[in-house]
Amino acid sequence: MRIIDNGPGIPQEVQKKLFDPFFTTKPTGKGTGLGLSISYQIIVEKHGGNIICCSATGEGTTFIIKIPVKQNLG
Repeated sequence: MRIIDNGPGIPQEVQKKLFDPFFTTKPTGKGTGLGLSISYQIIVEKHGGNIICCSATGEGTTFIIKIPVKQNLG
């Protein structure tokens, strides 16, 4: 799945911290910084998938989410 926006993009230095717990770009008291951290835990740690952020300043952002499909053939 891909989630794409046409916003201003995310600078490289911010992209490195996106999935860190409690990281936020909002002013103090305006955000917890847990949304992408929890998303990462669910997608990567619980389901063995992957979440990738592709962004360039001025070009928008794309999040690519891959979750493996496991078949039970028993």
